[in-house]
Amino acid sequence: MHDRRALGVWPALALVVGNMIGSGIYLLPATLAPLGTNALIGWGITIAGAMCLAFVFARLAGIVPAAGGPYAFANAAFGPAIGFAVAWSYWVLVWAGNGAVAVAVVSALSVPFPVVGSGLPAILVALMLIWGLVAVNIHGVGLAGRVQMVTAGVKLVPLAGVVLLAAWLLLRDGGGALAANPPVPIGPSAVAGAAALTFWGFLGVESATVPADKVENPTRIVPLVTLAGTALTGAVYFAVAAAIALLMPSGEIAASPAPVAAFLARTFGEGTGELVALFAAVSAFGALNGFILLQGEMPWAMARGGVFPAWFGKESANGTPARAHLVSGVLVTLVMVLNYTGKTGDLFAEVASISLAAGMLAYFASALAALKLLRGDVPVKLAAVIAAGFVAWMTYGLGLKADLWGLALLALGLPVYWWVRRG
Repeated sequence: MHDRRALGVWPALALVVGNMIGSGIYLLPATLAPLGTNALIGWGITIAGAMCLAFVFARLAGIVPAAGGPYAFANAAFGPAIGFAVAWSYWVLVWAGNGAVAVAVVSALSVPFPVVGSGLPAILVALMLIWGLVAVNIHGVGLAGRVQMVTAGVKLVPLAGVVLLAAWLLLRDGGGALAANPPVPIGPSAVAGAAALTFWGFLGVESATVPADKVENPTRIVPLVTLAGTALTGAVYFAVAAAIALLMPSGEIAASPAPVAAFLARTFGEGTGELVALFAAVSAFGALNGFILLQGEMPWAMARGGVFPAWFGKESANGTPARAHLVSGVLVTLVMVLNYTGKTGDLFAEVASISLAAGMLAYFASALAALKLLRGDVPVKLAAVIAAGFVAWMTYGLGLKADLWGLALLALGLPVYWWVRRG
């Protein structure tokens, strides 16, 4: 007999950590290198904001342990209309973003296997990965959880290697290990720019709340893994970012397409690059698996809540939302095809930022839901206010164009909502 609640503590923790730690940490040091100390301050602010969000999600999950995460919280606090808007925005964020994650897997694989670097081989490998993981998630949440545990463990190996190597170099050489980087003036705009970049490394902080109905003892485990997973991810991010920023010349970091590999290669030789690229591919693959789980769970939860066509609420014999997974898989496939036509690559970059702008509603509404549903809880109210302000700041950072298009994307869901409510 199928056990619906197949995610225990470790698979649920792997879902949270695995969804947040994707390909970003392998690429961000190069992007942030010109910002100097501003980047580390930006990391600190982002980690604080992410922990406030995690605290909000943890407390909400304790009183609303229902599938759908942000949708369930917004629905409980503000009713079905706001609940639908939040769920729609989050669903768009996930399936549109999964196209970019699949690209990251193929990009990392192209280092040891150049044949998949572009053109038809690239899109075929990406689609094989997507549909393979759709099949895994349709088969059962238990299998998806085991895949997530393995990939989460593997992806931490090179990141732990960076931290341990940095500690050894500092113990051996003391201050002599530090790179003589020119000082960069600290300024609010540079810090804000760094925070805007680093925030995307924490998308997925809510991961355990979405499939809450698949988690054992969700009122205890979901809050626990949400807080622990975010804290662990923040610690890993800051340690890796600080190690590379302090011990490598900033010009060398900025010029490197793979700064983690470059850092390790300084000690272990050039052959490190291909090995780290494989780890980066596994890391992005794990994030893809976790977000494919979420892209099926969200429309299922919406259908069960009566704000999405009931057809999406049907389950397979394994207790998984197979129909929702198949439709979401088709949507990701369309995103992939658009991305690989060559003509719409720039358009895809815009679509990604637009989907992120729409997805910010899920985080903002969850913070407001905490203010309404947990009025007597002063620590949560404080965290919710900080989280709401933080998300509003991030949304502002995306720019007016992306935000307006994000609103338009939300508006596309209105006919669906009205049709379902009338039916």
